[in-house]
Amino acid sequence: MSHPTTPRRSLPLLTLFSLLAWAAALCASPSPALAAAAAETAATVTDSSGQQLTVTKPFSRIISLYSAHSENLAFLGCDKELVGIGREDDYPPEILDKEKFSYREDAEKFLAAAPDLVLVRPMIERSYPELIARLRRAGVVVVSLQPNSVEEIFAYWRSLGILVGRVEAAEEMVESFQARLKRLGERLAAIPEKDRPRVYFEAIHAKNKTFATDSIAMYVLQEAGGINIASDALQVRSTNIADYGKERLLQRGEEVDVFVAQQGRMNPVQLSDIRDEPGFGAIRAVRQGRIVLVPEPLVSRPTPRLLDGVELLQNALFPDLEAAR
Repeated sequence: MSHPTTPRRSLPLLTLFSLLAWAAALCASPSPALAAAAAETAATVTDSSGQQLTVTKPFSRIISLYSAHSENLAFLGCDKELVGIGREDDYPPEILDKEKFSYREDAEKFLAAAPDLVLVRPMIERSYPELIARLRRAGVVVVSLQPNSVEEIFAYWRSLGILVGRVEAAEEMVESFQARLKRLGERLAAIPEKDRPRVYFEAIHAKNKTFATDSIAMYVLQEAGGINIASDALQVRSTNIADYGKERLLQRGEEVDVFVAQQGRMNPVQLSDIRDEPGFGAIRAVRQGRIVLVPEPLVSRPTPRLLDGVELLQNALFPDLEAAR
């Protein structure tokens, strides 16, 4: 059965041309609201190798090969987006059941997990270029990130926020860090610098290494209120480690109020190793038992837990301080 139709009227030619011109202008020049929305959804990340990546949508299947990346992503609420982590990752507990990966493994294992992003750090990119190249040829985005100084940490967190679509969460991460750091600093306000302890901060016991003056670990010590006696130590290449030497340390042994050592994979040291080290009796802090071991991740990993390291050291250096929380 047919239905009656209303005869169509053709548009005047001038009106038709006007509509076509309006539509073309709309496509060529989006409204301010649309332009703003586009700007919010696209941002550029520059990684440690200088690679620039324009992110138009968040990555959702991520393999992280650096424990700091994994920990920071979990802090940003991206534990579901993490489909794989490094074999040495140890925090937080809720991501430790993820599939484990190593940069020494074949690229096919990575590709089988179907990641859209693999996060590495410069050491991996330099040492395993074949893996990086193979992943990129397969269409996987590989980004290398690692802050080289304290000043770069916030930018690093913001870059992670862009990659995973958690820009606001990354900003809250920065603000929360700054607020807690301020509270920790306020604890020290009444203590003049002349009354603050002089500290030797050991990085690698077996090699008599300390930390470079601009390293993250020395930042933690500074914010904790300690004074680094090895500020003239010579940085090893472009690393966070510095040469000081046992002889120089022993010569200044009477100046050391507190002996601090990181403890972890890089420096698997025990109190007895320091107490029984030949010659260390010349170090006043060792003789008096003022030795502090601090977990390596709390002084060397660019995550919010650096402030746990600051607080731990503050409490050890100044036992009578009020709680900061």
